[in-house]
Amino acid sequence: MPNRLASETSPYLRQHMDNPVDWFPWGDEAFARARAEDKPVLLSVGYAACHWCHVMAHESFEDGTTAALMNASFVNVKVDREERPDVDAIYMRAVQALTRHGGWPMTVFLTPDGAPFFGGTYFPPDDRHGLPAFRRVLAGVADAWRKRRDDVVRDAQSLLGIFDEPPLRGGGAVNAGLLQRAVHAAAAQYDTAHGGFGGAPKFPPTMVLDFLLRRWARTGDDALLRIVTHTWGRMTGGGIFDQLGGGFHRYAVDQTWLVPHFEKMLYDNALLARLGAQLWQATDDGTVREATEATLAWVEQEMTAPDGGFYASLDADSDGHEGTFYVWTLAELTRALGDDAALLTDYWGATAAGNFEGRNILWRPRPDAAVAAAHAIDEPALQRAVARGRTALLAARAMRVRPARDEKIIASWNGLMLRGAAECARVFGKPRWRTLALRAAEFLSHNLVRDGRAWRVFAGGEARIAGFLEDHAALGLGFLATYELTFDPRWLAEARALAVSCERFFWDDDAGAFFDTASDAPPLVTRPRDAFDNATPSGTALAVELLQRLAALDGDEAGAARARQVLSSLADRTAQAPLAFGHLLGAADAEVDGAVSVVLRGSPSAADFQALGRALADRYVPSLVLAGGTAADPPLLTGKDARDGATAYVCRGFTCEAPTRDADDLKRQLAEAMQG
Repeated sequence: MPNRLASETSPYLRQHMDNPVDWFPWGDEAFARARAEDKPVLLSVGYAACHWCHVMAHESFEDGTTAALMNASFVNVKVDREERPDVDAIYMRAVQALTRHGGWPMTVFLTPDGAPFFGGTYFPPDDRHGLPAFRRVLAGVADAWRKRRDDVVRDAQSLLGIFDEPPLRGGGAVNAGLLQRAVHAAAAQYDTAHGGFGGAPKFPPTMVLDFLLRRWARTGDDALLRIVTHTWGRMTGGGIFDQLGGGFHRYAVDQTWLVPHFEKMLYDNALLARLGAQLWQATDDGTVREATEATLAWVEQEMTAPDGGFYASLDADSDGHEGTFYVWTLAELTRALGDDAALLTDYWGATAAGNFEGRNILWRPRPDAAVAAAHAIDEPALQRAVARGRTALLAARAMRVRPARDEKIIASWNGLMLRGAAECARVFGKPRWRTLALRAAEFLSHNLVRDGRAWRVFAGGEARIAGFLEDHAALGLGFLATYELTFDPRWLAEARALAVSCERFFWDDDAGAFFDTASDAPPLVTRPRDAFDNATPSGTALAVELLQRLAALDGDEAGAARARQVLSSLADRTAQAPLAFGHLLGAADAEVDGAVSVVLRGSPSAADFQALGRALADRYVPSLVLAGGTAADPPLLTGKDARDGATAYVCRGFTCEAPTRDADDLKRQLAEAMQG
């Protein structure tokens, strides 16, 4: 008999609808039941693509004996962290305070008022590797609730103290010195051998790489560019990048980027696609473009809904095991590759022993030139063989059981992907990516924005859950990128409306900060505000960037001042912990060195207009802001007209160089503007 989760639209929640556990979704009903029955709440948080969530579900939540213990002593609540990042953030902070680590699945025990008092992450069914058995944890917590209630309540009230945060006031100077300290702190943690920062596990450090690429462009320090290109090359040559189908897996469990955790998340690929476009502008490296466009192609083919929105994730598991869809025995490869087998198994680093549980994760251990030389062929011949091999292996892989896809459409992740697709469309000049971006923009505008407010999730044919700060800001930046691709003022208006909502519903003057939940959202045990980047940029960092970019177009000093206030209040933290504040450091870079604004006047369909746009697309310019077309809005366009055809104006603030109609002259002016 299905439980209450059968009526939910979240694929993660529906994965648990046949559990013998009497699950509730998050909401008033669960906490009312806990108060009425005088039981603690057992909160379980995870997400659809989470491997260890599946493991704990199979070991414990599908087990009748364990479920009976849960039902007898607790009100059990299941939460999809992707739908409710606010709930996840609050209770993850509590688990980290209790255990000094975090992760998913997350298990937290709460009083009927929602105050946490005990928790952890994965609990095994039996005592194992220093972890207590889940049934033993259940019995211990239930016994403490019955016999030592005063101690439990006192511990819960004490733990709530971690949420007492002072207002953000003062802070440090946002200047070149701050940026340099952050650069040094990041570089000190750089893994010179394998790229990235620190040891295993390794997550794509996209926001920090973006910041370092900015600083290279500002300062000419080639050591920073080497960090970015080296890390990008090691990731795209490693197992974390799907060598056949394109797209990045979530993270690598090792230091060398070889063995991934096999889930694929939309947000990673959104951020990495945008970084790839910018890195190609900076280097003109064809391999960077190839990996970036392969990532976009994967999003287009596997992650795009019929109406244009982007799905959330692909599972790590298929056919009951992690990574099965992606790994190969040497015999399987040899059979599929035919005459090219010896060459291509060498190219993709495959051996009889394998590199993952007796099978092979495909990767590229040697440069193409070295492989070609070893087989006495030239590189074009190698690339033709690789193309044949990729086609053959994709056909063989298509016969396997595919990983499950979480088809909910999440506003903030879609905003990031829209921005990445729109910037790739502008940079690479491909109609294919333009269509991908415009279809997504239309879908998001019609389905996840109402009266300037974002909704969090589109699933089951409807928008659900009022949007968080990150949803408003990421969608705003996505619509702004769409405006810069099309110069259709409609998209600028969409971005402005979302920025207004960021300030109206998420900013708090008393705290001097953005909160992650809206002022009119149902209250939780605390109102979360977190400026740290996690897998995605923080809502605070995204909102600051949105206000900055709109100020460059509109001259809105109030929004710019609010952005500066946030940057100043967090300045010391960002310099000390750059890996946690990469996106906000990008905003600090824009504040210190300023945006370069370019106006392109004329008809976007005209050949001379497109030639100027191509000149812009070929050069990496940090914090580049574009306005153009034939409309009168935004204010940056005032007084800047087309002169006998398409005309470009390069500006710092609202002060512009002489207009030009020549692409080479535009490139010269951009270079000079970059020098301040």
